Amino acid sequence: MTPEDAIVVTADRIAALLGAGADPGTPLRGAEWTVGEAAAHLALAGRLMAEIGAGKDRSYGDGTPGGLAAANRVSLAAFPQRDPAVLGVEIADQARAFVAAAAGRGPREAVVTPMGPMDVATLGSYLLTHLLGHGYDIAVALRGPHMVDREVVAFTLPFLRLAMPRVVNAGAAGHDACYSVRTGCERFAVTFAAGVPTVTDTPPRRPDCTIAIDPVAFLLLALGRWTAPGVMARGKVAVWGRRPWLGPRFPGLFTAP
Repeated sequence: MTPEDAIVVTADRIAALLGAGADPGTPLRGAEWTVGEAAAHLALAGRLMAEIGAGKDRSYGDGTPGGLAAANRVSLAAFPQRDPAVLGVEIADQARAFVAAAAGRGPREAVVTPMGPMDVATLGSYLLTHLLGHGYDIAVALRGPHMVDREVVAFTLPFLRLAMPRVVNAGAAGHDACYSVRTGCERFAVTFAAGVPTVTDTPPRRPDCTIAIDPVAFLLLALGRWTAPGVMARGKVAVWGRRPWLGPRFPGLFTAP
């Protein structure tokens, strides 16, 4: 599977859920949105990403989690469509539109996105991450099969690694530590110096804490869908090193994008 395949397959799985008689008024677990609102947001975001991928300038929020949330409220208020089946088709169509647009550009070509500058390949990773997060919410609300699996999660890492320094929160103030993160076959390091994180392929020094975590658990934890205690209770993570107590703290240093 390629990253482009993952985008289309994920969008199609969301569309299938929405097209199977879904009630748009079904509330999402732990969120203010309904299924209809989440689907509308995915359709709007898919259109935005496809346009950015095609080279159009599109502003949306200020790049912070709070700014994105405010922009989401404004865009949803101006878009009344809530029919799940209609929105499912739009989500799938926009995913294909993005893939087609990105194919005509170099993967390292720079674009400006709601989460700041990145290249086209990372924008695709951003779109996939966004689809998986909200698609998971919809699947849980509708009690259907979710679309988060190890194979597709691997393609979200370019975006998640880029996003980490952009979503660090006040809880990281003054923090100094080096983390080695292992998720599936992927390895990277996150090193904090006075509360500022730097993400690298390998640790710049001996890690204070190594975190080995199941890929699906890693994504759902990173997106705020699971909690650190929940991941630990499921046996999906192991931590060790000179300061292993830092492991459970790590997710709380960031605000989910």
